[in-house]
Amino acid sequence: MMNWQCRPSLVALSVVLLSACASQPTNSERVPELEAIPNAWQQLDSASKVLAVKGNWLQQLQDPQVLSLVEQALANNQGILQAGYDVAIKEQQLVAAGAALWPSLDLSTRTSRSKDNRPVNYNNASSASLELGYEVDLWGKLSASERQANLEYLAEKASFEQAKQQLVADVVSGWFNVISNHKLLELYKQREQNAEQNLSIIESGYRQGLNEALDVYLARNELNTERSNIAEQQATLTKSIRDLERLTGQYPRGALTVSADLPLLDNAIPLGLPSELITRKPDLMASWYQLLSTDAGLAYAHKQRFPSLNLSASISDSTDRMSDLFSPSSLAWSLLGSISMPLFEGGRLKANEEQARLNVKRQEQVYLATLYDAFNDVETAISQEQALKVRYEKTLEAQKNAIAAEQLAFEQYQSGLVTYTTVLDAQDRSFNAQSSVIQIKNQLIINRINLHIALGGDFSEANTEVAEQ
Repeated sequence: MMNWQCRPSLVALSVVLLSACASQPTNSERVPELEAIPNAWQQLDSASKVLAVKGNWLQQLQDPQVLSLVEQALANNQGILQAGYDVAIKEQQLVAAGAALWPSLDLSTRTSRSKDNRPVNYNNASSASLELGYEVDLWGKLSASERQANLEYLAEKASFEQAKQQLVADVVSGWFNVISNHKLLELYKQREQNAEQNLSIIESGYRQGLNEALDVYLARNELNTERSNIAEQQATLTKSIRDLERLTGQYPRGALTVSADLPLLDNAIPLGLPSELITRKPDLMASWYQLLSTDAGLAYAHKQRFPSLNLSASISDSTDRMSDLFSPSSLAWSLLGSISMPLFEGGRLKANEEQARLNVKRQEQVYLATLYDAFNDVETAISQEQALKVRYEKTLEAQKNAIAAEQLAFEQYQSGLVTYTTVLDAQDRSFNAQSSVIQIKNQLIINRINLHIALGGDFSEANTEVAEQ
């Protein structure tokens, strides 16, 4: 192999890809040495303690329903089942590619009967042949093809692991969305009750001449608005239930019952080091294997221009009776060795090699984009969690003050100190604060789940199978 063929360069990576002649990439060759990778995540201060990313994050929820839903999704989700079949297909393609390194043995038989009219005569003929063929892998061309198929299989397997992690994250996120929407529905119903009580008090005061007709109309409008909001929120809740049912592979009946609370996730999550993300996150490993696969494809395309050495052997016999086939006295055999080399292909082989080289360059950029997107996901999730925690604390204080202001505004209205519009404003602020608390708690949970996925943390036991291939 030519020297440049064994060293296709990565533009932004100071790394040497494996030659197509090698059998398997080692751990050190799988990890690109990027000078741009920081020693720590940018959103963390220097005093923060770096702890390794923990697996099995799903067990931290300690809820049997969500664990059961995850199991159903992994077993029945149509998308994940398709991904599993894709892995099985790649595995069989690997077997087929490896078969080219072995000799081929073919048996063929033929029987015929013919008639001559002048004079009338019937002739029987039977023949059989056993042929052995083998292409000597002089330049490692067949090995490069097998290596490419093997790396594509590893890439598909890593993508399957990433798909499973994402499915679990989607199921858990969907489960918490159902809980959040149910909490909001309860809040709307509570506001409806408050609006009914307010309307009753205002109508009673109007009949006694204490309130104006405008207050009655405003109170009735507030009650109808709350009932409209309840209908809208009920539809939102049903949709979130149907979405969750589809993730588990079920018919979307909208009948799933979820009874749980939104936990407050205030514990710190072990983030590990940015450099560890490369060998831990499955989709990064998949992209890396794809890059190595295209390099093996370039080696194969280059070696297609070299001579091929084929060896063949055959044993054959022909007779007028099937029972006499392969009689030791009539066997014919042959041994043949041939060398073939393309001389003129109209530029086809050269174009194929150039196409493979460009494919390597393209895959380099795909890998770089995947890598930096992964870093961006982690950095964004870290900063989001910090911002959401501050928002939650401030919104919790705002909720407390808004509820107190709502009660005080209605009391002052009954005393004739403020108008009813002041009461409505106070109620709106109270509702917005209470709904924001629910939504921010849900956002904290969803962001934490996304952070687990961005870090490559597994939902079950620590999975090192892909990294050790």
